[in-house]
Amino acid sequence: MESQKLQSTQTQTNFNVNKKIGLFTGSFDPMTMGHLDIIARASKLFDKLYVGVFDNPSKNYSFSVNERSALIKENLQEFKNVEIITHSSDLTVNVAKKFKVTALVRSVRSISDFDYEANMIYFNHEMTGVETILLVAKPELGMISSSRVKELVAYGVDISKYVPKNVAHKLKEKYVK
Repeated sequence: MESQKLQSTQTQTNFNVNKKIGLFTGSFDPMTMGHLDIIARASKLFDKLYVGVFDNPSKNYSFSVNERSALIKENLQEFKNVEIITHSSDLTVNVAKKFKVTALVRSVRSISDFDYEANMIYFNHEMTGVETILLVAKPELGMISSSRVKELVAYGVDISKYVPKNVAHKLKEKYVK
């Protein structure tokens, strides 16, 4: 009986030490149903999943990093193991080290996405040894992109099937005059 008790304590300790921690980053400007699907699927693979809302100095954003974070947070209430983090001036792998991430999560919609991600995977692994998990977009979500959604809403197209409801509302406020 005593040895069983000790063994279960050791298992619990090992679980805490070997926690699987993922990091899914992006600009999420805006968050799409594709992003939400990847977060939902990735959350099942990790004990803790960070969603990193990052700023890229080469992009012009429709929403600030704080606005994007708030929009995402509204859609993640059901995911108890998911936490949003923001960052604007460092490499993803450096942020991953800071949060003790065991794997990066990336999604691919097409061959061109794969080519881009393969290059990033190589350098991320070379610099830190961190692994990357690629999740392929579901076929019905594979054509959705943040830039296309913004273009469509600017022309008055209903985007409700491409983005969460709160995001559609904010986009309409911003783009529909």
